[in-house]
Amino acid sequence: MLPEDLMLLFLDEVAGGVRMDSTSIQNALAGAVLLELVNSGKVAFDADGKRLAVADPTPPANEFLRESLSRITKPMKPQRAVEKLRNHVKDNVMAQLDARGVLKVEKTRVLGIFPSKTYELNDRSAVSDLRRLVGDVAQGHRAPDDRTGALISLLYAVKGLHKVFQGDKREMNARAKEISAGNWAGVAVKKAVEAVQAAITAAVVASTVAATSGGGSS
Repeated sequence: MLPEDLMLLFLDEVAGGVRMDSTSIQNALAGAVLLELVNSGKVAFDADGKRLAVADPTPPANEFLRESLSRITKPMKPQRAVEKLRNHVKDNVMAQLDARGVLKVEKTRVLGIFPSKTYELNDRSAVSDLRRLVGDVAQGHRAPDDRTGALISLLYAVKGLHKVFQGDKREMNARAKEISAGNWAGVAVKKAVEAVQAAITAAVVASTVAATSGGGSS
């Protein structure tokens, strides 16, 4: 699924950690879950074209998607949907990958005190193949399709492309901007991608403001 692919791109295969901060990862993964629900026909824009709502209430076979769909309790703006879906999304996606045998989640403690997690890949080819495929698109060697276009758009929304792939930051961001505005997906999916990008950007700004306000009040 799209959230699993995105999480694999965020992984640092050598250090066993992740390449970005948790807030950015959570927002991007929540956007990926929302796109997955739109792509599967479970969620769609309502008549006003501004809110997303459950279009097919039939519970998905996948438990993770089933639980995610249950959070869309009423028509809501994409930003609100991202906010509803991001709670525990990173842990849930990692559990999916663990259950599939792609990796193993190891619980550790930093300095013997603070709980943390590391990730040991069981299937390195799953990451290397995906990274090569998406990297070729990010660097302009291959045209985007529905999958790679969505992944690059999500990474671009959290300013994470240069943290996931090696290369010139300015060139990759310019390429990602073109891809985000391109016609690699159908109308419904493209509209959802644009809405999710805006929602992620707004969520990141809101998180930053909240963190700054919290720090200033002490």
